[in-house]
Amino acid sequence: MLTISIWPQIKKNLPDVQKPAQYIGGEFNQISKDAAKVSASMVFCFPDTYEIGMSHLGLRIIYEAINAEEDLLCERAFAPQADMEAKLRQQHLPLFSLENHRPLKEFDIVGFTLQYEMSYSNVLNMLELAEIPLIAADRMGWPLVIAGGPCVYNPEPLSDFIDVFVIGEGEQVSIELMRLVKEIKNEGGDKQELLNRALKIDGLYIPCFYKKVAAKTGVIIREPESGQVPAVVKKRLCVDLDKTVFPLKALLPNIQTVHDRLMLEIMRGCGRGCRFCQAGIIYRPIRERDPDLLREQARQLVAATGYEDIGLLSLSSADYSCISELIDMLMADHSCRNVGVALPSLRVDAFSVDLAAKVQQVRKSGLTFAPEAGSQQLRNIINKGVSEENIFAATEAAFSQGYTAIKLYFMIGLPYESNEDVVAIADLAQRVLLAGRKVKPAEIRKPLKLTLGVASFVPKPHTPFQWHGANNEEVLKEKQELLKKQLRPIKSITLNYHDITTSLLEAAFARGDSRLGKVLLRAHDKGCRFDGWKEYFRADLWAQAFVEEGLDYRNIATQTFACDDALPWQHISCGIDSDWLWQENLKAASGQPTVDCRNGDCNGCGVCANLASANVLATRAGDDHE
Repeated sequence: MLTISIWPQIKKNLPDVQKPAQYIGGEFNQISKDAAKVSASMVFCFPDTYEIGMSHLGLRIIYEAINAEEDLLCERAFAPQADMEAKLRQQHLPLFSLENHRPLKEFDIVGFTLQYEMSYSNVLNMLELAEIPLIAADRMGWPLVIAGGPCVYNPEPLSDFIDVFVIGEGEQVSIELMRLVKEIKNEGGDKQELLNRALKIDGLYIPCFYKKVAAKTGVIIREPESGQVPAVVKKRLCVDLDKTVFPLKALLPNIQTVHDRLMLEIMRGCGRGCRFCQAGIIYRPIRERDPDLLREQARQLVAATGYEDIGLLSLSSADYSCISELIDMLMADHSCRNVGVALPSLRVDAFSVDLAAKVQQVRKSGLTFAPEAGSQQLRNIINKGVSEENIFAATEAAFSQGYTAIKLYFMIGLPYESNEDVVAIADLAQRVLLAGRKVKPAEIRKPLKLTLGVASFVPKPHTPFQWHGANNEEVLKEKQELLKKQLRPIKSITLNYHDITTSLLEAAFARGDSRLGKVLLRAHDKGCRFDGWKEYFRADLWAQAFVEEGLDYRNIATQTFACDDALPWQHISCGIDSDWLWQENLKAASGQPTVDCRNGDCNGCGVCANLASANVLATRAGDDHE
């Protein structure tokens, strides 16, 4: 098993490709095992470039968890860039793992993480480069092709290509699946036997056991073929993060990555309940790590890596119960070695002058806030829980501490949005800039700048807005033009906005059904890949693929569902009651808020009861846990 290495052939091509170090492996802290001594193997595939994939914490966690098992092996693979792909195709070389440059098809499991819908074409391209049949029904033997990540909460657009979807957090279930592979192989069984027995593992959706049924709205839904198959697959959850594996000898990339810093995961989940936010729903409940444990993890990570920044990762880092104390501890331990702390994810109502001062003790990292909407009315509708006073308090706190550049994220195309709400984005940005100039320290000569990132709203499954369609192309273009007109005279404000066609395609694949598999295959055959990159994205080829399959991505993206309509993803559960999501949708129409359950009574989403879980909040360092 795994005896083939194609390194000699790969090595010859390195002088002719850009950033050759991304293909050589051998990073500091890499885990390499003798393939002859392992009983099951998996290659973790990130369907984007090395510099993006190596910034992904989930890859590192799964890599560590599997390799911590003596008889299991996990290696890595990334999407090759165009020049290396051309070399592989010209020389008939298969896609390979980094650790030992083994063909992907030689592994027992080929696992993909699906972080964003526009990476789907790369999944197919990587399978083709690996010389693995694209259609799951055409793969008679090994490897088993699996997929996990946030996009699997609607797995249907990829259901023709993936053998098994891992729903939820993968540290434990990946190992259970690999143990089953070991058993099946030892017994001389085949992949079908594996799939039959995998039905007993919680959190696995296996499409071949579900039939396709047309709903009255025209969408295709899934129903189990027999009573032995679960009608609804519930996500897997790591209840106690303090007891989960975390990589303490982090891989050091061979080239600079998008997020080139030490990663410390301080919590998972969010109780805020923003009605547009899929992550805030599917990662519930809140689970915070113990601050003393985090302190020790940081010590080991700094010693093992030499990074100069500790990124405190979560959906909203400033919401961590002991954030101030944790930063104090990390600064006390590491500032003498010029190691700073970065907060990559911030809410404006959880940021203060004190926090601004703490995080810049060693160096200033970038600050990004996400008001999401310009008007208070629309922020109430989306349940953002942020007031204008919060926004000004946070931005003025940053400017008063010497920050001269801040990023603000907004969305257009939200449900119930008016043109006045769009204009309010520009108005708010101008007033933030004026207020910042008033509090900027006199010794700071550099002018203040704001960068506005404005995305088009994409309705996501398992959110209160899952029943709403996206705005159509004409409306989104009108709103973008309106915003540009309002901001054009202001040189200190930079406006960045998303490509409309890309946003609508993302919406189509986020809420589409299994019919999109044929579209995806056509687009792949036409050469679509790296669709999240402007320089590679081919809107014309995607349009042709949809037309040839008799579908329109714009109709799928903008389709509105009624309360009782069947949804393509209804057989997948993140633990949240659908009735609660619908009630949240109704509350949105009147701008009625829902409070964060960590600060008040349970709001009845159902996740704790459905998954036998609860919010786990950290206590002050040194205190006893409640």
